[in-house]
Amino acid sequence: MLGYGRAVAMTSGSAEVPCSHLDSVAPVTPSSTGCEDCLRMGGLWLHLRMCMSCGHVGCCDNSPNRHATAHWLEHPEHPLIRSYEPGEDWWWCYAEDLFFEIPDAPAAPSHP
Repeated sequence: MLGYGRAVAMTSGSAEVPCSHLDSVAPVTPSSTGCEDCLRMGGLWLHLRMCMSCGHVGCCDNSPNRHATAHWLEHPEHPLIRSYEPGEDWWWCYAEDLFFEIPDAPAAPSHP
């Protein structure tokens, strides 16, 4: 586990908010350059998200198949995702319904 210190809520300015799942963040490698499930089935996606427990790359909830959320529903012990889009550096905790950034986190990875 990487031990990220604090989360800054995106919706309330710079207020620090607790996320009890930050200790579940692991050093991950993206599983694919696209939504791995859509690629397997020939589906389409809009935006990509990466699981911060295992590196699974899935599509967002605006995509037809919502594979990032499906991954969490199948693996509830993997509550944190990070955007896998170029120029985006935000996180989402499914379990706490929390949208945030981590100021001291390493730069966000993104798909090519």
